[in-house]
Order: sequence, then C-alpha cells, then structure tokens
Amino acid sequence: MTLKHYAGSCQCGAVTFEAGLDLDRTVTCNCSRCRRVGSILSFAPEAGFTLKSGETALREYRFNTHKVAHLFCASCGIQPFGRGIAPNGDRMVAVNVRCLDGVDLKSLTPHEHDGASA
Repeated sequence: MTLKHYAGSCQCGAVTFEAGLDLDRTVTCNCSRCRRVGSILSFAPEAGFTLKSGETALREYRFNTHKVAHLFCASCGIQPFGRGIAPNGDRMVAVNVRCLDGVDLKSLTPHEHDGASA
C-alpha cells in the first residue's frame, strides 16, 4: 500500500482537510446514497486524516444502520468525507476523492462495492 498526502475541500472552501491515502484502492458503491452522490471513496485511518477548517460548517446525515456519519458542508452541500468504523473496529474516514486537489480521476480504477445488497 502506497500512501500519498493529499489536500482537499468542499466546493466553497469552508471545509478543508488533509489525508494520507492510497488511490490505487478506491471504491464506488451502489447503495441508495452513494449512487446518488457519485462519490469515489478512499479510506484513511482516523489518525491519517486532519480536518484543517470547517468543523462548525459540517452537518451530519446517517441512514440504514447509522454506522457512518456522512458529513457535508452546510453552505455548499458538498460531501467531502464521512466517518465510521471499519469491519475490524478501527475508526476510519471515507474521503470523497472528487474533493481532492490535483487528482486525475480518469486514472483511477475503483472497486465496485455492492452496498445495495448489504
């Protein structure tokens, strides 16, 4: 696994963050939320993610099992990341790769997770 440091934000810039991510291991999901949002996700351990600004601008949405805090900017509505617990119990951050600076999205080969059946 090759971690690289990335910076990202919501559209209006109220929420900014940095994370160490492996973009060779991205995921898309077909659950009712992800398929509508269109996120491409990369996962970081909580310790590998830093929220630089915007804690008070974030709003939370939970659905289904309520295990994932889907976070979005109250100003522009963009969902740059979410927080949850990995199957092994580790606290993780799911970063929306579309919100990262300088990433060539066409170079990614995301794994398709079948969240609709989960």
